[in-house]
Amino acid sequence: MRRQLGTAVLATIALIVLLGLAYPLVMTGLGQAFFSRQANGSLVKVGGRTVGSSLIGQAFSDTAGKPLPQYFQPRPSAAGNGYDAMASGASNLGPSNQTLLQDVKERAVAYRRFNRLPAGTEVPVDAVTSSGSGLDPDISVANALDQAPRVAAARGLPPARVVALVRQHTDGRKWGVLGEKTVNVLDLNIALDRAG
Repeated sequence: MRRQLGTAVLATIALIVLLGLAYPLVMTGLGQAFFSRQANGSLVKVGGRTVGSSLIGQAFSDTAGKPLPQYFQPRPSAAGNGYDAMASGASNLGPSNQTLLQDVKERAVAYRRFNRLPAGTEVPVDAVTSSGSGLDPDISVANALDQAPRVAAARGLPPARVVALVRQHTDGRKWGVLGEKTVNVLDLNIALDRAG
């Protein structure tokens, strides 16, 4: 029994050193060496100042939480009070849940009003539902194009210029076949600020 206990203790110490110290250090080193930007959060800097991450959505609103019309708006967030990375998660409401159905109906009305769209206009699903994480940084191309006239008017830019920016910042499908084309809201809004 004493011999088995000694072997178990030595195996435990060896595994702690190997898996608790060596493996994490090697993976951290490889991440920093080959994928430094991604390993450090894919932070986006403008003028030397960090303005966000290309992997985590954020609200473009004033201090009172009111959306700013001169910026493209992300999809709704169920993470905490909105885009709280410490409270990442979905609402867990199913498609037949009355609360979700009411929220979607209210968001559709607000979306049409904010973007000055006619009452019967079809609204992209990502404009009225949150993602599984509540932190999705991307919106659909349809959502971006619906918002383009509002953004152009708020900035005094020609609508064609804003639509061209949307097209320039549209990301293709992963590996050419997976998912849909998307637009990263932070990248697009930074491009808008540079355009004037």
